[in-house]
Amino acid sequence: MALPETVRFPAPLVDPDEPVDSARRYKIIGPGLVVAATGIGAADLVATLVAGSRYGYALLWAVVIGAVMKIVLVEGAGRYTAATGRTIFEGWRSLGRWTTVYFAPYIMIWGFVYGATAMSASAMPLAVLFPVLPLWAWAVIMGLVGFATVWIGRYHLIEKITAVLVGLMFLLIVGLAVYTVPNIPQALGGLVPMIPDGGVTYTLALAGGVGGTITLAAYGYWLREKGWDRPRFMRVMRIDNTMAYVMSGIFVIATLILGVEVLYSAGLAVSAGDKGLLELSAVLDQRYGTVIGHLFLVGFWAASFSSLVGVWSGVSLMFADFWGHVRGLENGHPATVTGGRYFRFYLLWITFPPMLLLLLDRPIFLVLAYGVLGALFMPFLAVTLLWILNTRRIPDRWRNGWFANLCLAVCTVLFGILGIYQAVEAVAKLL
Repeated sequence: MALPETVRFPAPLVDPDEPVDSARRYKIIGPGLVVAATGIGAADLVATLVAGSRYGYALLWAVVIGAVMKIVLVEGAGRYTAATGRTIFEGWRSLGRWTTVYFAPYIMIWGFVYGATAMSASAMPLAVLFPVLPLWAWAVIMGLVGFATVWIGRYHLIEKITAVLVGLMFLLIVGLAVYTVPNIPQALGGLVPMIPDGGVTYTLALAGGVGGTITLAAYGYWLREKGWDRPRFMRVMRIDNTMAYVMSGIFVIATLILGVEVLYSAGLAVSAGDKGLLELSAVLDQRYGTVIGHLFLVGFWAASFSSLVGVWSGVSLMFADFWGHVRGLENGHPATVTGGRYFRFYLLWITFPPMLLLLLDRPIFLVLAYGVLGALFMPFLAVTLLWILNTRRIPDRWRNGWFANLCLAVCTVLFGILGIYQAVEAVAKLL
């Protein structure tokens, strides 16, 4: 059967083997850093800290596996865009109408609930460091600063801001982990796969949940903004993605070390919510002094605010592309790129309506829908990438090899199990 015209890939305008000029070849601080930084937020830090405080280094292997799986997933999304010049939503749409039926409500509900969560997480360390304003006021300020940054800026500004924030959070959190003098032999023992009693949920969370959900799929959009959406940038894209998630893995390991050396070694525990990070800061204050505790809060803020800025940019691009195709616009239409009217509509949506949730209790239906739809996204991404990257939707040269297929199959199973856990948990919390 002939492939529908809407999903045929264009012939490359340049030889895919044509080397990238040297000025760009080594300019590898790119979209990978943005997507990795965006994916690590306060919830991921808390999950890692709690896992370290409960199980020591026993789940270190799960962090390593999780980093490898993120490399494979994001590389797949990037490879589709670089090989075809098309966005991931175009790939999803070629699989049938069901993808749009899932994605449309998901991106709207997700943005509404996540907007409040991101603003609150970014505000929490500031409310402790500068208690002149209440938490909700700092949250509104963080939302407005993120909104203004993304509204007036272009992708290159987002990339530079993210690089600064990543450098700050990497320096502080990794530096603090080194400062605690981790037990290296015990840490190496944690590379042996095992699941401690009662640790199934945390194992799944560390392997599958740390490092992003919908933002993983935003990678291809940032490639387009960067100008790397052509086959000649395939090698650069892969280096960019791999380096970014290696750094992400180191950062998560550093957070696990803090959980082990500061909490587990002292028999302490922190809350499972975002306040767990503030509790760790208080423990650091008591154990190492106020300066160390405050440095951790600055790292906490950098991680949270980099996620806010990245989401405001990347998910707005995804919505703009989605709505542009619903309206029949061509790929790359001015309304669907950074600064376009569809992009700005979603930027307004993710910033201002969620501010109401900072003052009110979250509506039960929205929280439930957010939890269930969000839990389904990672298996959705893994399954659709398996489908897209093994068919005529991508040129033969760039289709999956056996290793990519194996990793994506494992991702599908793992994220499917994790999704069921998360969906059941979301329902249970509201019953």
